[in-house]
Amino acid sequence: MQFHKYDVVIVGAGGAGMRAAIESGQRARTAVLTKLYPTRSHTGAAQGGMCAALANVEEDNWEWHTFDTIKGGDYLVDQDAAEIMAKEAIDAVLDLEKMGLPFNRTPEGKIDQRRFGGHTRDHGKAAVRRACYAADRTGHMILQTLYQNCVKYGTEFFNEFYVLDLVTTPDEDGNPVASGVVAYELATGELHVFQAKSIVFATGGAGKIFKTTSNAHTLTGDGLGIIFRKGLPLEDMEFFQFHPTGLAGLGILISEAVRGEGGILRNASGERFMERYAPTIKDLAPRDIVARSMVQEVLQGRGCGPNKDYVVLDVTHIPEETLNAKLPDIMEFSRTYLGVDPVKEPVPVFPTCHYVMGGIPTNIHGEALRDNENVIPGLYAAGEVACVSVHGSNRLGTNSLLDINVFGRRAGIAAAEYALAHEHVELPADPTKLVEEQLAGLLSEHGDERVADIRKEMQQTMDSHASVYRTEDTLKQALTDVQALKERYQRITVSDKGKRYNTDLLEAVELGFLLELAEVLVVGALARKESRGGHAREDYPTRDDTNFMRHTMAYKQGAGLSSDIRLDYKPVTFTRYEPMERKY
Repeated sequence: MQFHKYDVVIVGAGGAGMRAAIESGQRARTAVLTKLYPTRSHTGAAQGGMCAALANVEEDNWEWHTFDTIKGGDYLVDQDAAEIMAKEAIDAVLDLEKMGLPFNRTPEGKIDQRRFGGHTRDHGKAAVRRACYAADRTGHMILQTLYQNCVKYGTEFFNEFYVLDLVTTPDEDGNPVASGVVAYELATGELHVFQAKSIVFATGGAGKIFKTTSNAHTLTGDGLGIIFRKGLPLEDMEFFQFHPTGLAGLGILISEAVRGEGGILRNASGERFMERYAPTIKDLAPRDIVARSMVQEVLQGRGCGPNKDYVVLDVTHIPEETLNAKLPDIMEFSRTYLGVDPVKEPVPVFPTCHYVMGGIPTNIHGEALRDNENVIPGLYAAGEVACVSVHGSNRLGTNSLLDINVFGRRAGIAAAEYALAHEHVELPADPTKLVEEQLAGLLSEHGDERVADIRKEMQQTMDSHASVYRTEDTLKQALTDVQALKERYQRITVSDKGKRYNTDLLEAVELGFLLELAEVLVVGALARKESRGGHAREDYPTRDDTNFMRHTMAYKQGAGLSSDIRLDYKPVTFTRYEPMERKY
């Protein structure tokens, strides 16, 4: 075991982690731990833009942005957090510009802006150009820019260090205080203990619960799983977003920017069907509405292709030079993975799992909560792993890149200030014990189940029973399947017993997190007997504000994979916007 001591440790080197590191690293001694090389983090896959009411192209203001975020989230958004995000969005974009991010420009030299789903002017009267972008590589540009600035400020990175446990020390009342993390070094197989005054989790999402997903293979909910196993809550985990336009059959993302530039969704008869579902802003309705509309078209027999199992995205009316200038990667994805040239023919698309709206509950400073009211001293979270909650039950496009910058910055500042004001908390006597037992158990010869088989079956049942549409029967089937897979997981075998870059072992650990998070999703979804945002129940098709205008808080009860889940609830924070019918 190797030992390290820092003021602040940040777990994850995506957009939220590196934005936090830029702030923390200038104030306190900071280390960033990441299981990937930083510029391979999933922020780099984000395509379309980062929104802010700059009003560079047309009239706009932060209040309209706040309203769109709240309405788009189907009123499960904590409105104080949404106001902060919309207000600070402008400075967040300008900060990135000053760091060197090459945004697209208007002829006058201002940052250009384009339309995106759910973003409107005058509280819903018409679509507005609010998304700042760098072609269709905005996330990639943000990731590179933040990494360059981390290097500039001398941030210490521990690359390919997989954090497997949060170390907490009880205070005088027995409540947990963050004191460090335990990490597995992929290159050597050694365990490292990082003692820290404050810790920021920025580990991203968990899209690999599903088979059809835009998420990379590494998005396995590690941070979420670690927190859940400590008996700490996860918030609103039943709300997963299915992005409308994944390449059909593959899930590879086709950015909403395509529709922002004028792309049209059509069914088998060539009808622009979104005119029926969202007559005001049509194809630029929020993602949950568009995804459900697409599924409805297929279910009602209007799908395209030999199996009538997808719709198409039509950009053939847009000039080729515009497509090549503003959407070059999307053009290449279509040609490479489907053999379809968007200039000449429509692109087959269908919803793909994209984003988890829930996560580690935090307040507006990024402080992680141990219940509805009390924080865990020294523990912070930001980005997709966190739930502030600015996304409610459905995230608007471009709000994710905004979220990681606004709340990554806030978490980094708060973590550094906490570290400067406190001493290190003493670590427990044997901080690596749980991780050593976990790894030894996986490496022992105790069964013949294969990780790949269990993962495949988990993803298939979640795709079939808990995706865009859900019912009590399908969710119960998913729960039965996942619990059976959890039992089989206890008999898995890891073929590679080596120390160096043991990806066999790594994937076994990741699968354990995914199985627990899949169960949390299904248990929360079964209890929420309504339809709201990304959670659509065919047996409860309407929103129920009387009984379910509240956040779900899920707690693990007991140890091991056979433990139970306890659900509690937390009220939504309202400031100025009362729930209304969601019309677009």
